[in-house]
Amino acid sequence: MAAPATPSAPPSYDEAVVGGADPAYPPAQPAYPPAQPAYQSEGYPPPQGGYPAPQAAYPPQSTEGYPPSEAYPQGAVYQPQPQPQAAATSYGASFETRQGNAWSSDTGRTSPSDDVEGFSAQRSLNDKSIRRKFILKVYLILTAQLAVTFGVVCLFYFVDSVRFFVQRNQAMYWASYGIFLFVYIVLVCCADFRRKTPHNFIALAIFTLSLAYMTGTIASFYHEGGGRTVLIAIGICAGVTIGITLFSIQTRFDFTSCGGFLFVFAWSLFLFGFIAIFTYSQILYTVYAWLAAVLFSLFLAYDTQLLVGGRRYELSPEEYIFGALNLYIDVVYLFLIILSLVGGGNR
Repeated sequence: MAAPATPSAPPSYDEAVVGGADPAYPPAQPAYPPAQPAYQSEGYPPPQGGYPAPQAAYPPQSTEGYPPSEAYPQGAVYQPQPQPQAAATSYGASFETRQGNAWSSDTGRTSPSDDVEGFSAQRSLNDKSIRRKFILKVYLILTAQLAVTFGVVCLFYFVDSVRFFVQRNQAMYWASYGIFLFVYIVLVCCADFRRKTPHNFIALAIFTLSLAYMTGTIASFYHEGGGRTVLIAIGICAGVTIGITLFSIQTRFDFTSCGGFLFVFAWSLFLFGFIAIFTYSQILYTVYAWLAAVLFSLFLAYDTQLLVGGRRYELSPEEYIFGALNLYIDVVYLFLIILSLVGGGNR
């Protein structure tokens, strides 16, 4: 087969488009199809049928409201529940911050603090009936103590045989003093012991008898004047005690907040009296006696307000033994000081 002839020149544009006579070049590709017809000026055709009609609106709300609940009837007023009361701090010491002991519950007469046992800054005697019963109980115990002491003093003072016996037997005086000191420390420092019946009453009875014996022994040495000295001292002591008690109850001044001052005063007076022992000066002794009378008058006001309550510090209702103990010591010491002043300082 003969080879195809090589064209001498490329085909013209017409030849290439039409196909030409030269078979050497393949036929041209067909032209692109005609463009899509332009959009009609009328725009998009109308939608078919449109969206369905919206559903019917929600029914109108009822104006009658919800039916009343069975658990909470209509018109009932809510009654507020009372707030729980905090537990009252027990009063276990001689001093209390109402909170505690006019005497320190565990250490004797000291400056009170907010958490001293037996005293509390919280009001533990809010109920008036409890307060009245507590005060009545303390003063009944105190009355019994003072009655026993008054009987012992009269016995030792007016019965000559008894007076001579106690004056010659000084060992019994010091023995009673040791018992007094021991029982006092136990009652002041052991809060649980002084709250348990009948242990607390037995200890208080021993304490009262020991102090009454010492008081009667001291009073027996003031026999000059036919008994008038002791009777005058008893009358003055009774008047001072009643006056201070009434003043402490009605005054607005809070003696329970003066524990620090009373402690400093007592300590200073103790040092002053210790020095006065070695001077043998009647003037110093008289000054010491007057200062001691002022001190125990303040202690009487202090312990009375702790008992009555309504101040910064107060005794708890469980401390009836401790309250009677404090008041009894205040009254007896005040009597002995007045006796020494009325008797001219004789010892």
